[in-house]
Amino acid sequence: MKKSLNKAYKTGLKYAFDGYVHNLKEKLDSIYLKYNKKEYVNPDPLLFLYDYPDKKDREIAGFIAACCAYGRVDMIMQVVDQILKKIGPSPFAYLMNQAKKDIENDFKGFKYRFAKDIHLVNLLWGIREVINNYSSLENCFYEKISSDDKTVHNGLKFLYEHITANRETGHLLADPKKNSACKRSHLFLRWMVRKDLVDPGGWEKVSPSQLIVPLDTHMYKIGSMLGFTKRKNQDIKTAMEITQGFKEVLPNDPVKYDFCLTRFGIRRDLSMDNLEKRIL
Repeated sequence: MKKSLNKAYKTGLKYAFDGYVHNLKEKLDSIYLKYNKKEYVNPDPLLFLYDYPDKKDREIAGFIAACCAYGRVDMIMQVVDQILKKIGPSPFAYLMNQAKKDIENDFKGFKYRFAKDIHLVNLLWGIREVINNYSSLENCFYEKISSDDKTVHNGLKFLYEHITANRETGHLLADPKKNSACKRSHLFLRWMVRKDLVDPGGWEKVSPSQLIVPLDTHMYKIGSMLGFTKRKNQDIKTAMEITQGFKEVLPNDPVKYDFCLTRFGIRRDLSMDNLEKRIL
C-alpha cells in the first residue's frame, strides 16, 4: 500500500512538472513568435552580420562583433562599426591579404574600454592564423567537437587556444578553460549555429542542442526568475544550469529563446517587469 502511494505521489509530481513545462513552453513560444524578428535586433551587434552573405566573411565579422560585445550597447555598436569599416567589405580578404604591419598601422591608437590596439591586432592576427591552418574558424572549431559532445565546450576551447597562441588578446576573448561563462563566445556560436528569422547561421555541423546560453545580466535575471538557478555567481556553472532549465522545455534547441527574452531589459520599450508578468 505504501509503495503504491509513493508511486502515485511521484507520478503526480511528474504530471505537475510536465504541466508546468508545457505551460511555460506555450508562453515562451508566444514571446518568440512576437519578438524574434529583425525589427527588434537594433541595437544589437548581431545587426552587422546581415551585411555578409558569404559565410567565410560572416564568421569573421561575427567573431569580432561578439568579442566587442561588452559595455554600453551604443558604444558596442560604434566600435564594431569602426572596426568593420576599416576592414572593408570582405573581412576574409582583408585578413588574407594584409601583412601584420599593415593591420598594426590600420588600428594604431585603437582603444575600447580595457582593449588596446595590440589586443585587437593580436585577435585579428590570431583569426588569420587559424584560417591559414584550418581554412576557417568553423573548421578549427570542428576539429575538437563531435556529435557525441553534450556541449560546444571542447570546440570552443580548441578555437580559443589557436587564436590566442602566444598572443595577448586581453578582455576581448574569455578563456573557456577557466570559470568564465564566456558569454560573448556563446553569443557568437548562437549566431553561427542557429538559423531563423534573427540568427543567420552558417555552421551546419554543430547541433543547436549543444549550445550554451550566452549568460549576461539579463539572462541571469530571467534564469533566476524561472527558477532555473539559485546561484549568485554568473559563471559557467550558472550558464549550464540555466541552459539545462531551457533544455527541459526544448531539448533540441535550448538557446532558441535567448534573443527574444533578452529584448526585455535591453530595449527601452520592453521592461523586465513586463516579461515577469508574461511568463510567471
